[in-house]
Amino acid sequence: MKKNLKRLIRYYKPYMGTFLLDMFFAFLASGVALVIPLAVRYITSGIASMSSEEALQAVIRIGVILIVLVVIQFVSNFYITTIGHVMGARMERDMRSQIFAHYQKLSFAFYDEQKVGQLMSRVTNDLFDITELLHHGPENIAISFIKLIGAFVILVHISGYLTIAAFIMVPVMFVYAYYLNRKMKQAFRMNRVKIAEINTQIEDNLSGIRVVKSFANEAIENEKFRVGNEGFLKAKGNSYFYMGFYHSGMSAFTLLINVIVIIAGGILLTKGLVNVSDFVTFLLYINVFTDPIRTLIDFAEQFQNGYSGFERFMEIMDIEPDIQDKKNAVALTDVKGHIVFDDVSFKYKDTAHRVLRHISLDVPAGAYVALVGSSGGGKTTLCSLIPRFYDVTGGSISIDGKDIRDVTLKSLRDNIGIVQQDVYLFAGTVLENIRYGRPDATDEEIVAAAKLANAHDFIMGLPNGYDTDIGQRGVKLSGGQKQRLSIARVFLKNPPILIFDEATSALDNESEKIVKDSLERLAHNRTTFVIAHRLSTIKNAQRILVLTENGIEESGTHEELMALDGVYAGLYRWTR
Repeated sequence: MKKNLKRLIRYYKPYMGTFLLDMFFAFLASGVALVIPLAVRYITSGIASMSSEEALQAVIRIGVILIVLVVIQFVSNFYITTIGHVMGARMERDMRSQIFAHYQKLSFAFYDEQKVGQLMSRVTNDLFDITELLHHGPENIAISFIKLIGAFVILVHISGYLTIAAFIMVPVMFVYAYYLNRKMKQAFRMNRVKIAEINTQIEDNLSGIRVVKSFANEAIENEKFRVGNEGFLKAKGNSYFYMGFYHSGMSAFTLLINVIVIIAGGILLTKGLVNVSDFVTFLLYINVFTDPIRTLIDFAEQFQNGYSGFERFMEIMDIEPDIQDKKNAVALTDVKGHIVFDDVSFKYKDTAHRVLRHISLDVPAGAYVALVGSSGGGKTTLCSLIPRFYDVTGGSISIDGKDIRDVTLKSLRDNIGIVQQDVYLFAGTVLENIRYGRPDATDEEIVAAAKLANAHDFIMGLPNGYDTDIGQRGVKLSGGQKQRLSIARVFLKNPPILIFDEATSALDNESEKIVKDSLERLAHNRTTFVIAHRLSTIKNAQRILVLTENGIEESGTHEELMALDGVYAGLYRWTR
């Protein structure tokens, strides 16, 4: 906890001027609260011995001073509430930017183990209460400290006996608070976990809403959500149980302090050990004294909410990206596309057996290589190692003689274009989605890329042409149209190395023919890897590799492999 608090404090550094001014106004507001009861004491004791005219003038002077103090308190509270809150929001913004940027650095291996809803919760819900904590935390502690110390000094000055009576319950109160604080921390942390699970379920349901409706499984989804929602309610109920004990107990303690002071004051009045004006002033200061205790009650809940969110935030920030640039990494430039796999092996973290075993492969620049084989043979994995979506666990991969682990990730991936079966298009327009291939491209270059991808004609038939909004994940487009937009993106990127991951397997015959034509045009004079489901589409490949659990089982042209009458020939006859 000490380590995390130090890290939390670092977020104040860019806003130290605002923070110090916020603290100044917090002290000022606290000072005003301490002065008011002294005015009451002066009026009830000092003015009684004055003449009528002197007393009137004294009351007017005190009234003017009190009005000035009210204005000072108004200005102080206004600054605390507005500028101070904005400071907290800016720190929350900084954290949100940091965690989002950190997400971009983490590899596929990380996302293989995570759920999108859980990750979203870290960016949204977990950071929501941090604004209040970062702003009000130090401020509440400062105000409470000033009021408690100030009230204590004044109370001792007024009556030592009453002060002892007022503070006798304080140690018990703090032990009570400490115990329940620990319980609340555990409960609030569980709340974070449960709301993240609900976010995951909602995200999963809404992303797959078409599947839900096609199977008429709305009732099943509602039941799944009900179970998760009830789990959240149970966690909330548990936290509110401890919070109820905390609030009720602390309120009872503050009221008990007042009761003890009233009883002790009554006894002291009868014995002449305290006068009426001091007793009245003491009662007013008891309220000033108990007010920061109430503030600390609210702060305890606020701290548990905010700190549990910060802990979950730091859990993500502490994850080191397993794939990142070396300190001396260089940019990959003037790429020809000569790729060499040298005794490459790979396995995923959660699997005991290796997906790829001792793969050695030399692909000349501009070569057209097809990968075939049964599912689970490692075709997609092999291609994912080239752009370092995963790192090899044995051997090495080089491009133009340079080990890909020695070059920067950005320069490596800038030189590789990928067209996948499952096309992902972002919410927005056609123009924005194609421009994703090269953000600095002109509109004319985007249109040229669309024409090369055989996409221009259908785009011009859309309601607003290139400015047509395609919906979430391109839901307003057909599969073939989405695929052609993804190809246009790669045309715009213009990389020397291409990877086609079953890019036509989900398309109808007509769309496949159009997309296949676009892919062949794109692959011209580029080093190309094609993962094929329909073997008829890769008959013209310069080299076909058959991947099995044993590695590269067969290699050659279509004619050579058919003549061999081995694994490839069997797959070809089966898929025809």
